[in-house]
Amino acid sequence: MAIVEWCQVSMTMLGLIVETLQETCFFLFVVGELLLLSSMIFLLPVVCGCPERCHCHSPSNFVDCSRQGLAEVPSDLPPQTLTLHLQDNQIRQLPASAFKSVPQLTALNLHNNSLSNLTSGVFHGLQHLRVLNLTQNSLHSLESRLFHSLPQLRELDLSSNNISHLPTSLGEPWENLTVFAIQQNQLQQLDRALLESMPRVRHLFLKDNLWKCNCHLLSLKLWLETFIYKGGITDSIICASPDTWKGKDLLKIPHELYQPCPFPSADLESSQVQQLGAAHRAVPRPPESHSPGERDHWECEIKPKPRPANLRHAVATIIITGVVCGIVCLMMLAAVIYGCTYAAITAQYHVGRLAQINEPAKTEGKELFDSSMA
Repeated sequence: MAIVEWCQVSMTMLGLIVETLQETCFFLFVVGELLLLSSMIFLLPVVCGCPERCHCHSPSNFVDCSRQGLAEVPSDLPPQTLTLHLQDNQIRQLPASAFKSVPQLTALNLHNNSLSNLTSGVFHGLQHLRVLNLTQNSLHSLESRLFHSLPQLRELDLSSNNISHLPTSLGEPWENLTVFAIQQNQLQQLDRALLESMPRVRHLFLKDNLWKCNCHLLSLKLWLETFIYKGGITDSIICASPDTWKGKDLLKIPHELYQPCPFPSADLESSQVQQLGAAHRAVPRPPESHSPGERDHWECEIKPKPRPANLRHAVATIIITGVVCGIVCLMMLAAVIYGCTYAAITAQYHVGRLAQINEPAKTEGKELFDSSMA
């Protein structure tokens, strides 16, 4: 009996030991899983290469470095980044190839920084960039080949800067650009050639600039009229000068009211040209002291450009000409009808008179004939 009791006690103790071991193993398993999960959480930013002061969203490849007081672009950006937000920082300069670590970038936001100058190679390598926001910086001018390396660019916003001049070209023709904004700058003029390099642009925003509505802006006005006619969308261009057009919308000023631009003259006749005034617009002759080659070049420079034709005036002229021609034709037709009617009445009258004259003669002849027969 003692042996049986000892065996039962041993089995009971062994069961307790097994249960304890099971609980211990489960506890160790849970602790290991928690340690592994925490290590993955802490090591994830390091593995993905997310900068210390930025927030990365891996599923969408979105990196947000806004409002962090950054003075330069982080160098350890994830290479698979598609959207990068750097707005509301203190970035003053961008070195050449500043975004070479993110070649797949499609959207870049640099709003509200302190950028005053952009070198021509700053966007080198961004072959897939579609949206570029450079608003509210301190840019004064742009180099002619600044955006040469952005063939896929579709939206460019340069609003709220201090840009006073834009070159005639900002790179190769932008076949894909559809939105161009240059609002709230210091522009007085805009070369038509720049807009013609954007064949697919559909939204053009130009308001709140210092537009000088003189003869040099006439080509822009004509281009905008064609742009709107083809379905383009633009905002109002309010003239800041001269006083004659101050506060007026450029598109509502008839182009006939623009005076021809003064053409450059030789230094020897500059004083004479100033004395001619607005009443004398004849082109002065070149000085005799110039050589033939210089004279030919001078004459080429002062030749006025042909005045652009106005479609509305052309249509009105055609309509008026048609109406006048129609009236003349109706008058000629009325004259022909009147002439024919008058001729017919006159002929009928003369036929009646002849009949009356011939009738007595026939009667007398008949009587003579009857008497002779008798």
